[in-house]
Amino acid sequence: MKIDLTETTSSKINAALVQARRDIGTPAIGMVLTLVIVTDEENAYDALKSANDASHEHPSRIVVVVKRVSRSPRSRREARLDAEIRVGADSGTGETVVLRLHGELVDHAQSVVLPLLLPDAPVVVWWPEGAPADLAGDPLGALGQRRITDTYSLEHPIGALAARAEAYAPGDTDLSWTRITPWRSMLAAALDQQTVSVVSATVEGEAENPSCELLAMWLADRLGVPVERTLSGGPGLTSVRLSTKDGEIVLDRADGSLATLCMPGQPDRAVALKRRDTAELLAEELRRLDPDNTYEASLKFGVAKLAAEAPAKPKVDAMASPETVTGPKADTPAPKPPTKPTKKAPAK
Repeated sequence: MKIDLTETTSSKINAALVQARRDIGTPAIGMVLTLVIVTDEENAYDALKSANDASHEHPSRIVVVVKRVSRSPRSRREARLDAEIRVGADSGTGETVVLRLHGELVDHAQSVVLPLLLPDAPVVVWWPEGAPADLAGDPLGALGQRRITDTYSLEHPIGALAARAEAYAPGDTDLSWTRITPWRSMLAAALDQQTVSVVSATVEGEAENPSCELLAMWLADRLGVPVERTLSGGPGLTSVRLSTKDGEIVLDRADGSLATLCMPGQPDRAVALKRRDTAELLAEELRRLDPDNTYEASLKFGVAKLAAEAPAKPKVDAMASPETVTGPKADTPAPKPPTKPTKKAPAK
């Protein structure tokens, strides 16, 4: 069932929700949380589809906040709220409210959303794109116990990691971190089977991929070893190499679906490591609503510190002789050949 409300209020939306549930014969509320999605018209459809798919595991009230930018000065002064209500088969296992804010109401979205939150239920706020720099300080973000973003959707995702670390508050999380959960689980299980310690690591993946940087920072923070970040053609994260005294532990995924795990003294094995869609990532994040301390520690480790601790390798000029090396040692002057000692004339 779909209900369209034009120039409405939050109280009228609540009344329409109650009436809609009675009309379809489900007056009881069996939802476990409120998911607030802050997006625009361009990304609203994809975000709502992912949220509806995730609601099969987490029945919830989905409130989509779409801020409509006014073009003329007169329309910017006129505040208007339009709503679309979906219940039953049109909204997954919960109910959906799509809010379109016009004019001055765009700057006061929290006053519209607050009366629509489920009583005594946790609130999760998700920005599919265009998240604010300070999530907890945002008026809508302050309503949630959990705040979800995706730095992979930004224009400069690696630089955004530093901004996320600086403004981090308990409850912040990132779908770029969620994407590497299977990698972290697989690597932790592999290290449990080895008695030797790791001396260095290498993370390989496509450029400007925040998941690769977060995995490298997690390894450097947890293992306390230098981690090198190398580039590949993707897709996404392609391989991780952990160097030990007995050999390398390699988790390689070249095609984005099936990976190969290689460990010293054991046969190679194939493991399922497919790239997951947004609905699966969102469903995983909704399973836990407490602060993720591991993500906080990895994020605050810092990309700059990771690069500083990586060992510098000298560059070899292919056109020069094998002994010619360019790098830090190339600037040091060559040692002079020893000179023969001169004989002193006997004293008379």
